[in-house]
Amino acid sequence: MKIKSKKMIGILGLIIGILWLFPFYMIVANSFKTPKGIFASVLALPAPATGENYANSFKALNFIGSLTNSLIITICSVLLIILCSSMAAYALQRNKSKLSSGLLLLFISAMLIPFQSVMIPMTANFGSAHMLNMYGLMFMYLGFNCSLSIFLYQGTLSSIPIAMDEAAEMEGASRWQIYYKIILPMLSPMTVTVAILNIIAIWNDYLLPSLVLPQIQYTIPLQMFNFFGEYTKQWHLALAGITLSIIPVIIFYLFAQKWIIKGVTDGAVK
Repeated sequence: MKIKSKKMIGILGLIIGILWLFPFYMIVANSFKTPKGIFASVLALPAPATGENYANSFKALNFIGSLTNSLIITICSVLLIILCSSMAAYALQRNKSKLSSGLLLLFISAMLIPFQSVMIPMTANFGSAHMLNMYGLMFMYLGFNCSLSIFLYQGTLSSIPIAMDEAAEMEGASRWQIYYKIILPMLSPMTVTVAILNIIAIWNDYLLPSLVLPQIQYTIPLQMFNFFGEYTKQWHLALAGITLSIIPVIIFYLFAQKWIIKGVTDGAVK
C-alpha cells in the first residue's frame, strides 16, 4: 500500500509539474515562430525557428533602458519598504499603548483600500507637486505596500522576547544599535518573504507606473504595451519580450536561492 501511494503521489506530482510548466512552454515555443506559425498551431514546436523576434523585441522594448528603470524602481522601492516597515513594526510592537494599537489597526485597515479608488486623486495631487517620475513612484509603493509588510513584521516581532532588548540596553546599546544589530538580523526570514512579495508585485506592476512615469522612464511591462495596437497584435514579438522579461527574474533566483531557501526554512523552524 505504501509503495502504491508513493507511486500515486509521484504521478500526481508529475502531472502537476507538467501543467505548471505548460504555459512556459507555450511562451517560449511561440516566441520562436513567425506570426503565420503562431496562428497555424500554438501547440506545435517552431518549424522553422527564428531568432529575429528576439532581436526586434529587444529594440522595440528598448530593453537595456527599460530593464535599468525596472531594476532601479524595484530594488530601491523594496529596500525602502523593508527599512521603513521593519522600523515601524519594531516601534509599534515594543511600545505598548492605545496609540500604537490604533496605528497598527490603521495600517491593517489600509490593506482593504483598493488602489483604483484613490489612483485618480493621487496622481492629480502628485502631478502638481512634480512627483510624476520614478522617485515619486518609489514613495507611492512605500505607501501602498508598507501596510502588509508592517503586519508581517509585527507578527514576527511578537515572538522575539523583549528581554533581548533589555539585555542589550544594559550593555549600553542604543535603540538604533538594538534594531540594526539584533532585531533586523533576527527578522531575516520574514525579510526574505517581504522582499519576494514586493519584488513580484512591483516588477510586474503596470497600472501605477502607467499613471506616474514619463515615457523615458518606462519599465518593461509598460514597454510591452507597444506590441498591442488598436488593429494589430504582434504576438510573436510580445512573447519574445515576455521571455526576455522573465530572464532577469530567473537570474535573480539563481543568485539569491541560497537566501530564499534559508529564509523559508528558518521561518518554518521558528
